[in-house]
Amino acid sequence: MTADELFPVVLAGRVALCIECKTVTRAPVPVRWIQSTSGPGTTLYACPDHAVKLGAGPTPEDVLRAP
Repeated sequence: MTADELFPVVLAGRVALCIECKTVTRAPVPVRWIQSTSGPGTTLYACPDHAVKLGAGPTPEDVLRAP
């Protein structure tokens, strides 16, 4: 085993993988939320540059109103 495998880099603070460019961002923006049939849903994040392009999708905090 290498030292990198034994001691992986741990990023402090809030980080997430951008769904568009697949890079780790320290300023994740929630852009999509996928509901699950069992267990909690999943929030997908984007970096600030791609969040503008993708737009904000539904998040768990959104209130859906019936017509």
